[in-house]
Amino acid sequence: MSIVPANALSGLTVARDFLPARVSSWDKTGRNRDAWPIEPGETKVLADIEGPGVISHIWFTIASPDNMYLRKLILRMYWDGEKTPSVETPVGDFFGLGHARTYSYQCAPFNTSCHGHGQIGGGCAMNCWFQMPFLKNARIEIVNEQSEPVHAFYFYVDYQKHKSLGDDVLHFHANWRRENPCSGWTGEGSFWMSRPWALREAGPDGVNLTDDKNYLIMEAKGRGHYVGVNFSIDHQAKGWWGEGDDMIFIDRDGERTFPPDMHGTGSEDYLAQAWGMQKNAHLYNGQSWCELEDSFNDWGKVCVYRYHILDPIPFTKDIRVSIEHGHANDRSDDYSSVAYWYQTEPHVPFGPMLAAELRLPNF
Repeated sequence: MSIVPANALSGLTVARDFLPARVSSWDKTGRNRDAWPIEPGETKVLADIEGPGVISHIWFTIASPDNMYLRKLILRMYWDGEKTPSVETPVGDFFGLGHARTYSYQCAPFNTSCHGHGQIGGGCAMNCWFQMPFLKNARIEIVNEQSEPVHAFYFYVDYQKHKSLGDDVLHFHANWRRENPCSGWTGEGSFWMSRPWALREAGPDGVNLTDDKNYLIMEAKGRGHYVGVNFSIDHQAKGWWGEGDDMIFIDRDGERTFPPDMHGTGSEDYLAQAWGMQKNAHLYNGQSWCELEDSFNDWGKVCVYRYHILDPIPFTKDIRVSIEHGHANDRSDDYSSVAYWYQTEPHVPFGPMLAAELRLPNF
């Protein structure tokens, strides 16, 4: 059994036997038009690489007249000739930029850099260092679901050419989903207060011994490990959005009898913070952006994340990861998320992506 080095620096003492390579948007005429336009409705293939290999770094920056481009452009990745994508998410959310906002932050697998903090749209450098192995082929696409063209899409896809990869290699997956709003039973931020049966169903004592009405982060079948999630949460009523317990069912063959294999104590606890969220972005957890400088735990839009890089959660058959939206699912906030995991192929195809207008943030 091999042991993953404790940090990237420890691996620099070992000789590497791969060939470095890159696909980028560079101007092959030698001029400085180092970007690709993407027409409305067009699916642009950024990279189509023969394997075996490992994508080691992705960098994007985008100029678009539509300031919702971070939600209207879809990023898809396919491994080894599969017909359904292993990565499907709005391009901004993939890099941890929620609510179609640009801001600068740093964590272990991602960083972003831009002028300003939290503007809608605007230019931004986006980086990803998740390792993405493939045996036969890797294809990366951008789908433009704007009504206007992308004027300039700049990109690097840095990768490694290998002679072979191990039999136990797992493929990278990421998927975006949204519930707007979540179905909270107290009526906070929704129409539920006018339906008294909803209160009776959950109970006034706020007991929840099932994950049926939780916010679903991800489900997968196969062998692999879950490595994290980012959330974009928008208050639909004033008050603390957290206190939702995370629940993870592992290798149950779809059965979800309580208790789950891993049960948490509250949203900020799962996010490895406490007493609400604080305005910091650490390597593996944190809050990358909040709309309001004050009272951000009680109002406005927030973006938070937890990456299981040093503590991945393995599964051999299947996994289901969910979290309550408020204690016992009492709140009806707008939740969206990108979950990240590695697994064997083939994977269960993702559900249909929401239409572009249903992906837009609330104003």
